[in-house]
Parts: sequence; structure tokens; C-alpha cells
Amino acid sequence: MRTVVKQTYNHKDFRQRFSRPGFLIEAKLCFAAFLFLISFSGQAQVETKIDTTKIRIGEQISYEIIVDETEGVRFPKFESDSLNRVGVVTSHKIDSLKNRLIKKYTLTSFDSGRYVLPGQEIFIKNKRFLTDQVIIDVGTVEVDTLKQPMHHIKDIQNEPYLFSDYLNYFWGLILLLVVIGLILYFILKDKPTEEEIISRIPPFEAAKMRLKELDEKKLISQNKIKMYYVELTDIVRTFIEREMNIPALESTTDELLETITDFNSSSNLNIPQETVDKLKKLLQEADLVKFAKSKPLQNEIVLHREDAEGIIDTLHPAVTVESKENEDDGE
Repeated sequence: MRTVVKQTYNHKDFRQRFSRPGFLIEAKLCFAAFLFLISFSGQAQVETKIDTTKIRIGEQISYEIIVDETEGVRFPKFESDSLNRVGVVTSHKIDSLKNRLIKKYTLTSFDSGRYVLPGQEIFIKNKRFLTDQVIIDVGTVEVDTLKQPMHHIKDIQNEPYLFSDYLNYFWGLILLLVVIGLILYFILKDKPTEEEIISRIPPFEAAKMRLKELDEKKLISQNKIKMYYVELTDIVRTFIEREMNIPALESTTDELLETITDFNSSSNLNIPQETVDKLKKLLQEADLVKFAKSKPLQNEIVLHREDAEGIIDTLHPAVTVESKENEDDGE
């Protein structure tokens, strides 16, 4: 036969048990421990790692955020200090190592001072976590003026010019030359040369015009006798060549006179012998002036000028008469 002992607590005993002096302290400690365990279990998934918290201006810091989770992790934008003096040099890709995700940043600052990096937000499966704050001290670079003397600020140095600096000017110059060339082409393409203009004028009118231009040059008063005779005989020879179709410009004096004599005897030109003699005298005198440095008298120069015009006047009608006779014979 079993005997069951039933233990009962009355209201008085319960009040005595929970009202003793140490029970309240024990309860508070247990509750605090419970909260600590909960907090620790929530924060243990995220931690930070930094290689140094003290740098000089321009030096770099390696800052890492380590998450004990690989799924559903999101790293928002890096938050700098309140003055935005600490900047991100490089934001590295997220590394995965032993069921961990590691996000690395390379930080630097170019302003001295103490800066507080706030806790960085990390979301794990849509749950928000914060890393610990980090205090960074940025110091200046001290310069020992005894070992490193101070120097004056140097003037601004000009960079050397390269060919590419002048490339725009080069193409601009090429374009300008092309435009000028086109303008000159359209202006001068239909403009005849002096030789073309003279060739369009009948031989007799051209010879008369050139004699007038020779008088206007006043070469005799300038004592340019040789130049005067060169141009005077050239006018006569050019007229004979164009009017009579005789190579007078390339022939010597004797060859030209012989050709004219033969041409006169074999045709109906009827050039007076006096005209042939004047031509001979004019050409021979001109040869003496050009090659023997002879200097005719003033009245002789005037006479030679008159003979040249008389030869042109005499040969022109003779050729004209022959041309008309040839046209009549042809009819």
C-alpha cells in the first residue's frame, strides 16, 4: 500500500518565501543576465576590424566589417563622420570566408583632427544591426626646419609645348590656304597672260603699241642705251615674225636679212630695197650696242627709232596686199 504525502503551500508560506531579503536581488541579477545574453546573441553576428586609429594626413586605414552570415546580408553606403573629413579611397568587393562575409574599405583623411566614425548599418535578413563607433586621430606631418630648411615658393613652371598643342592651328592654316587658293583660282583662271593678250592683238597694232610704251619709258634719258636697243629690235623682230611668218626672233641679223631677201624675191611683196637697207642698218647698229658696247649719238638714236617705225609701216601694207592677192587667186 502506497502512501502519498501531499505537500501543500499555504498563502502564508508563499509570501514568506518571496518576501525574504535576498530574493529581489537574485531576480534582478537573473533578469540582467537574461537581457545581456539576448543582446550578446544579437550583436555577435557583426563585428569590425581596423588596423589603426592614428594616422598622419594622407595615410590610409584598412577598415573591415565582418558578418557571421552569408545569406540575406546587405551593406548600405558607408557613413563618414559628421564633418565628412574621412573619405573612402577604395570600396573593395565583398569577400566570403568560412561562412562569413567581409566588406573592406580603405579610408584616409587630409584634415588633421579627431573624427568619430558612426556605427555602420548592416541588414541581415531585413534585421538592422549597427557596428561600434570608431574614433580616428589624424595628425599633421611635422617638419624639422633644422634638418629640412624652408625654401621659397617656386614660380609656376610652364609645360613644354607639344605638336598636339599646335594641331588645331595647323589644320586652320591648311584650310586658310585652301580657301585662298580657290579664290585665286577663280579670279585668275580666265585672266589671260601678257603674252596671250599680245597674241590676240594684230601684229601691226601690237608693234605700234609697244613703240609707244618704249617712248614712255624714257630709257635714253636714263642712259640705258643697251636696254633701249634690245627692246627696239625685239619689237621689229616680233612684228616680222608674226606678220610674215619668218622666225625672226631666233635668227641672227645676217640670217634674217637673207631670209627676207629670198622671201621678197620669191613673192609679190615688192618690199623696197631702201626698207631692207634700213632694217639691215638698224639690226647691225643694235648688235654693236649690245655686244661691242657702242654708244650712238642722240640724233642717230632718234633716226633709228624713226627707221624702226618706218619699217613696220612699210612691211604691213606689203603683206596686206599679198594676202588680198592670194585671196583673189583662190577665188
